[in-house]
Amino acid sequence: MSDTRNTDTLVKTYIKIRDAKQAKERALRDEIKELDVQLSTIEQALLEICKDTGQDGGRTASGTFSRSVKRRYWTNDWDSMYKFINEHSIPELLEKRLHQQNFVQFITENPDVMPEGVNVESKYSVTVYRPR
Repeated sequence: MSDTRNTDTLVKTYIKIRDAKQAKERALRDEIKELDVQLSTIEQALLEICKDTGQDGGRTASGTFSRSVKRRYWTNDWDSMYKFINEHSIPELLEKRLHQQNFVQFITENPDVMPEGVNVESKYSVTVYRPR
């Protein structure tokens, strides 16, 4: 009997703490979103100054700012990209990670095949649901 009451208390407390955490996260997200809007407005003004003056930054009594270009590359044609990587022997263009769901599907369908060097980490977790 005491195990049931203790378990009920633990679940009730867990839900209460999770709700409080989610409320704080929502409030903080809203505050951060507003701060991001303010930062973006100032960033645009500084970029406009750089554009107008032809400079890549500046120094003020409060600090310095600099303009830089950030580039991001991606492909929508993976077949061509794999061909390109193979033709030029440049596998380092790819990131080293496994697609988790596809790997699970593969080893489920091929239980006797496991590549060398693959590590597996398993851990238990608990999910708590509200009463319905």
